[in-house]
Amino acid sequence: SPPEKAMVCFGNMFVELPKAKTREMLRQDQEELDEEINNLRKELRVKVNRLYEAQGKPELKGFNLNPMSAEEMKLINRILEG
Repeated sequence: SPPEKAMVCFGNMFVELPKAKTREMLRQDQEELDEEINNLRKELRVKVNRLYEAQGKPELKGFNLNPMSAEEMKLINRILEG
């Protein structure tokens, strides 16, 4: 049977943790990173619009689009495959 523990690297140190705990930590980290990325994208849109406004240029068209989720991409790929 597969080992019930996984080696995880924290900085320059490896620690052996239960697989379930490791999986949960990675899931939590990914959720936090996704949230931070989305916040940065929203802030970037506002800043770019302010920059264009200050330069007297029209607002970028299509700049407020949101990326497709992984689930949406799977559905699109399934449709394209037939």
